[in-house]
Amino acid sequence: QSPFVESGGGLVQPGGSLTLSCVASGFGSEYYAIGWFRQVPGKEREGVSCINSGGTSIQYADSVKGRFTISRDDLKKTVYLRMNSLKPEDTAVYSCAASTVQPQCVLNFPEYDYWGRGTQVSVSS
Repeated sequence: QSPFVESGGGLVQPGGSLTLSCVASGFGSEYYAIGWFRQVPGKEREGVSCINSGGTSIQYADSVKGRFTISRDDLKKTVYLRMNSLKPEDTAVYSCAASTVQPQCVLNFPEYDYWGRGTQVSVSS
């Protein structure tokens, strides 16, 4: 069983918005940094955003700064990624993952231990 279930992906027009959810099960996700990553077939996985345990450290990839917002609700064991002003180049499978790296989170995917299966985001007119 996957430690995370992602949802909220879909097809949206350029300039549109989506909110992705990442729900943890089976472990204390509140003690981990959570990251969102995306991958397109044939390309390397890209770190999009991360938030540390407690929410005091947040990082964004330069490509999404000012457009995406990450947040977490530990009572619901859920991390969100609000994506605004979507572009065709944002099209990818988005996955969330957990890392023990502290205190600041990092966007380096080898530092992440537990992964979800992902949700597809497609931006097209």
